Order: sequence, then C-alpha cells, then structure tokens
Amino acid sequence: MTAHLVWAKGGDARVVSIAADAIVLRSSVPSPPGSRLEGRLEGQPPARVRVKVHGSKRQPDGAFVIEGRVLDATREVRARLEALAAV
Repeated sequence: MTAHLVWAKGGDARVVSIAADAIVLRSSVPSPPGSRLEGRLEGQPPARVRVKVHGSKRQPDGAFVIEGRVLDATREVRARLEALAAV
C-alpha cells in the first residue's frame, strides 16, 4: 500500500474517497470514534491534514477503514485529497 498520509502518532493511510467534508481512509492503525487524527500529506508541498474520526473498522487483511470528517483543510489540500481518491 502506497501511503498518501503519514500519521503524527505513527502509521499511514491511503485516501479511499472524499465527498464534501466526509473522508474514507484505509489506515495501518485504528483510531476510536471522536478522536482527531493529525497527519502529513505526502508530496510537494507537504501539508497538514486533520480528521475527526466517526468510525474505524478492522479489515480481514489487518488494515483499518476509517470514516471521518476533514478539519480545517484549504481548497488546495482538499483538491489534492480528491485527486488522490481518484487514483
């Protein structure tokens, strides 16, 4: 799995989908509902991404699908997230 985001607390994630403020990520680490994840968007220029977690479910392969809401993202960062989801 090629990471799109690197979490500040450790681990990484790929963007699965994004629509308005809702985002779905495939993460190497879980996060409980209500928590806030902070990470760095890979690529240039680096950008900070914060997500408020609504749910986290373990998958059979050991990864976690995290559903949440993007917080404080600029239009540029949101556009980069949407482009990554399209890949």
